[in-house]
Amino acid sequence: MRFSKTIIIFSLILMSCGSNPKENFTIDFIKKSEFLKKGNKIEFSISNIDKKDITDLKFFINDKIVISPHIINNNPGSNTLNASFTFDNKKYNIKKEFVVYSSLKPKLYTYKIINEYSHSMSSYTQGLEFDKDGTLYEGTGQFGFSALKKYNYKSGEEFNKIFLDKAYFGEGITIMNDNVYQLTWKSNLGFVYSIEDFKLLKSFNYNKSKEGWGLCNDGKYLYKSDGTEKIWKLDPNTLEEIDFISVTTNNKIINKINELEWFNNKIYANTYQFNKEVGLIIEPSNGQVEGVIDFTGLKDKVKKHPTLDVLNGIAYNQKTNTFFVTGKNWDKLFEIKIIEKLSK
Repeated sequence: MRFSKTIIIFSLILMSCGSNPKENFTIDFIKKSEFLKKGNKIEFSISNIDKKDITDLKFFINDKIVISPHIINNNPGSNTLNASFTFDNKKYNIKKEFVVYSSLKPKLYTYKIINEYSHSMSSYTQGLEFDKDGTLYEGTGQFGFSALKKYNYKSGEEFNKIFLDKAYFGEGITIMNDNVYQLTWKSNLGFVYSIEDFKLLKSFNYNKSKEGWGLCNDGKYLYKSDGTEKIWKLDPNTLEEIDFISVTTNNKIINKINELEWFNNKIYANTYQFNKEVGLIIEPSNGQVEGVIDFTGLKDKVKKHPTLDVLNGIAYNQKTNTFFVTGKNWDKLFEIKIIEKLSK
C-alpha cells in the first residue's frame, strides 16, 4: 500500500477550557501521506457527533490562523493544530499535534582514519573544539570530575585545565570572540571564560531549553542542544534562546542531539544512545538532516573497560582540514576524513 494514496483521519476528544462537557467533539485531520512535508495539503474540520450548533469556529497552526484546506509552509518538526469555538455560550479549545518531516532524503557518509592519537580514558568527553591555531579544547562531564582543558593533541601536553564545582556536570563547549562557553547538564547554568587564562567572566541561565548538551557557533550566534530534537539559537550578548530548529529526516524526528560542531555553514552533531554510532549533518536554517555519517567500527578500535561509553566529541581542525572524533572515556582520538558513500 502506498501512503500517498491513502487518506488517514485522526480524531481527538474535546478538552474544554475549565469544564468537561458531556457532548463529544473531535478534530478530523486528513492527510494523504504518512510523512507530511512542506508543500503537502492537509484538511481539517470539527466532527460533532450530536450535530450540536457551534459558532465562532477558528483554526490555528502554531497560533497563526488558517483555513482548510491548508498547504503546509512550516519548517520541519512538531506542530500544533488548534480549534477554537463557542458552544452553549462557552468557549472551547481542542488541539491536534502533527509532525512535518524533512523534504530531503539524507545522503550517507562514512569515514577514513588519517591518524590515531592518545586520549585520556578518564575524560568523559562532552565538548571538543579547536581554536584557530590548532590547539584542542575539551569539556568533560561527571559530577566531581567535570573540567575544561586545552592541550596539544599530538603530545598530550596540557596548557591549562580547570575543574568545575562538584555540583556541576559539565557539557558542551564552544569558542567565540576569544571566549570559551561551557554548558552544564541539569543545573540550568552555563559559563563564559576568557580563552587566555580560563578566568570566569560570567554565567548565564537557560530559559526555554530543557538542559545543556551540545554547543557550537557560526561566529555570530551560538547553537545549543538540550537532549531533545531541538537545537536552540542563542543571542550572543544575553545568551537567551531566541529561536530553535527541530532535527528531522524525511521519516523521523531525531532526538538526543548531543555534541555539536559548526563547519561549512552546517551543524555536525553526535547523537546520544542512537541505535548505532552515527553523526548528523544538519541544515541550521530549518533542521533538515542532509547527511548521516556512519561511524561504525570506531568504538571497536578503543580499549574495552567498564566505564567505556558512547561516541561523543566532533571537532574540525582548520589547520589540518580534517575532523577529530572521540568518545566518553575512550583511549583514542581519531583524525578522520568524512567521505560520501558511493551508491551500489
